Amino acid sequence: MFLHSVSLWNLAFYALMVFMATLGLWDVFFGFEENKCSMSYMFEYPEYQKIELPKKLAKRYPAYELYLYGEGSYAEEHKVLPLTGIPVLFLPGNAGSYKQVRSIGSIALRKAEDIDFKYHFDFFSVNFNGELVALYGGSLQKQTKFVHECIKTILKLYKGQEFAPKSVAIIGHSMGGLVARALLTLKNFKHDLINLLVTQATPHVAPVMPLDRFITDFYMTVNNYWILNARHINLTTLSVAGGFRDYQVRSGLTFLPKLSDHTSALSVVSSAVPKTWVSTDHLSIVWCKQLQLTTVRAFFDLIDADTKQITQNPKKKLSVLNHHFIRHPAKHFEENPSIISDLTGTSMWVPVKVSKWTYVAYNVSILTMDLAFFSKNILSNRQGVDLSWKAELLPTIKSLTLRLQDYPSLSHLVVYVPSIHGSKFVVDCEFFKKETRSIQLPVTHLFSFGLSSRKVILNTSGLFYNIELLNFGQIYQAFKISVVSKCSAVKEEITSIYKLHIPWSYEDSLTIAQVPSTTEIPVKLHIAQPENDSHVALLKMYTSSDCQYEVSCIQMIGFGRVRFHGGALPAYVISSILLAYGGQLYSLFSTGHCLEYATMLDKEAKPYKVDPFVIMIKFLLGYKWFKELWDMCLLPELDAIVLTSQSMCFPLVSLILFLFGTCTAYWGGLLSSTSVRLLSSLWLALKRPSELPKEIKIISPDLPILTIVLIIVSWTTCGAFAILLTYFYYMFKIVHLQASLTTFKNSQTVNPKHSRRSEKKSNHHKDPAVHPLRLSANDAEDSLRMHSTVMNLLTWIVLLSMPSLIYWLKNLRYYFKLNPDPCKPLAFILIPTMALLGNTYTVSVKSSKLLKTTSQFPLPLAVGVIAFGSAHLYRVPCFVFIPLLLHALCNFM
Repeated sequence: MFLHSVSLWNLAFYALMVFMATLGLWDVFFGFEENKCSMSYMFEYPEYQKIELPKKLAKRYPAYELYLYGEGSYAEEHKVLPLTGIPVLFLPGNAGSYKQVRSIGSIALRKAEDIDFKYHFDFFSVNFNGELVALYGGSLQKQTKFVHECIKTILKLYKGQEFAPKSVAIIGHSMGGLVARALLTLKNFKHDLINLLVTQATPHVAPVMPLDRFITDFYMTVNNYWILNARHINLTTLSVAGGFRDYQVRSGLTFLPKLSDHTSALSVVSSAVPKTWVSTDHLSIVWCKQLQLTTVRAFFDLIDADTKQITQNPKKKLSVLNHHFIRHPAKHFEENPSIISDLTGTSMWVPVKVSKWTYVAYNVSILTMDLAFFSKNILSNRQGVDLSWKAELLPTIKSLTLRLQDYPSLSHLVVYVPSIHGSKFVVDCEFFKKETRSIQLPVTHLFSFGLSSRKVILNTSGLFYNIELLNFGQIYQAFKISVVSKCSAVKEEITSIYKLHIPWSYEDSLTIAQVPSTTEIPVKLHIAQPENDSHVALLKMYTSSDCQYEVSCIQMIGFGRVRFHGGALPAYVISSILLAYGGQLYSLFSTGHCLEYATMLDKEAKPYKVDPFVIMIKFLLGYKWFKELWDMCLLPELDAIVLTSQSMCFPLVSLILFLFGTCTAYWGGLLSSTSVRLLSSLWLALKRPSELPKEIKIISPDLPILTIVLIIVSWTTCGAFAILLTYFYYMFKIVHLQASLTTFKNSQTVNPKHSRRSEKKSNHHKDPAVHPLRLSANDAEDSLRMHSTVMNLLTWIVLLSMPSLIYWLKNLRYYFKLNPDPCKPLAFILIPTMALLGNTYTVSVKSSKLLKTTSQFPLPLAVGVIAFGSAHLYRVPCFVFIPLLLHALCNFM
């Protein structure tokens, strides 16, 4: 019946939306580069020594623990405290493990062994019991306070040592990084207890899925504190994002805002980190060998030789982090590098008289190039200006670009290469005008759907090109660049490097190609271009002079962009169901019959009923008088404005999400209807055939007892658990009704005359004040249709409350009562409402004076769901229970 109520065109549309969603999910999970991270292995068996906490602290936080990581002889030696190293505290994230510290801890231990333990780090790790803090925010404040106590406990382990630390460095993965930032909001926390904060794949800007108000309140507290106290926070912070491989936390959420000119925060994507150059997924970012090596090198360069601890100099900290994570000159870090360099060793004089030149040599230590093309002066001064700090390290080359106008007195260029037996090096040099190597390439239009492309051909045989990607600055843009290289007389393997450079954020990515070849480069953004930024995204091409290149740009169908808005989809699904629900209530009021859910979904779930109101409100909020009126009414900020501040409002995104939401509502309804039929068939197979109720009793004798029991369960355990029990009760009532209706229809087939007499008798109008209401087969079918829609709404309420239930079940051995409980207020209202609706039939409400008003409520509530629930999902159930409550009250009014 469900499929028959939908037209063929609508069914084809729903199938098309499923296909498009599948393409989007495929792009999210598989449409990125392969995992190029090398696994980090332990050389000795890892050991985790549990640090004994004060009894009061252990009693207050029974589920949390503190560990010290070690291997081999180091672990044996440090079983006897106190410690002598530099403390680093690792904080795991959502469902994370304290054992994730082993990768960076092991690499740091190997590094310390290489320098004979002149310096070494002690890596501690907190066991948060794998709590799902990304889904349930009620324990974030508790974790923050426990970390504060851990820091004080760690510093006590070094008391009495010659170089005892006064602060710790913190590495936070995922939500662990946010907990570390929250430490500064504690009233009794001293800021100088943390000397460095490194976060890995931490969503700093906003929660990925705001499923309860505790998460959003925690974010608001942390971010507001950091914004208001920006000039007083001297904590050096580095945020590393995973890139497009991390489909759990999009990198745009990990970028710390530049709060002031004196900020000490850096944000970078792992694909842009020198010597790493790979994208990581959400878990591999803690074990990716390339990234952990870079992090450990930076940690050792941060050590102050005098205190044997991490330096307290903020300028040095930023210099070290910039050296290792932003731009690496292929040299060891020096705090104060000398500008003048002494030239030692033998030199080879190579006169250069052409604009482009290549030199290949073996075992040569110093190579001098005469920049005055016809000068015959010989170097007499053995000193020169050191330009090597301006170089940039790339995967296979070291590149240096100089503007000769900036060095008017420069006469010679000296290239120094350490002499290693049998080593070969190649020096490529060319002189060019900048404008001749800058080529503009307008990107294809968003709605070209890959049918058009833009192309440029590099005819000159240069070594370097800048391709300016015009009209490219929004994160919804997604296209691919194809580079076709054709080479002549190539005798050996030639490598070209293509670097996508985004000037307004550190999210560069590199592609290495063996030429001749055809290379496709996916081009997407993590951070949108700021309004006041006029820079242009660049494709920097380090090419071979023996090859010619053809560069083309083709628009990609950006289904993968759905992950940026995937969290808002439940709001659009519920909005569509509410519109169908309102249509069913109105059809019951106007015609006395309830139409099929799928029919009403096709008829009522239209985007023009919702989106124009949201757009109009957003427009009016731009006026001061309307904004003051809005604030006077204590209304929350419009979600569309929140998304705009995050550069997340794409063209037609709300329309697309509404279509996907309607499609999901349809297939969800089909699944729900099929499940009810299967369960009713199972019911009939296991029990005696049921009959339609002869009398309708809204409040049965056992209903008050059941309601009180469920409310007590909600109060003493978990609100989500009580909601789930209510859901099962309501489903039982629907299955029982479906089984009764099936039995009645079967009996009608066997004895049609008796069934018609019974139906006629049931349909005879009776005054409910004189005679109790009886349920006919038609009324049972109408009621079943209405109940199916209500169950679809209730299903989504259960799904949205599931994270707190999972958290409660996971921690049941520590806490029998969930505190704080985000679902408890909702449960108190929803339990009696659903208990009444379980005994509600259309025959008992279609004559209600309240029905017309009830049928008009779902439309504005559907608008409210999109306006206030798309970025705050925990608000959605508040809009759903209102029509359900009015529906239940129709039994009495």
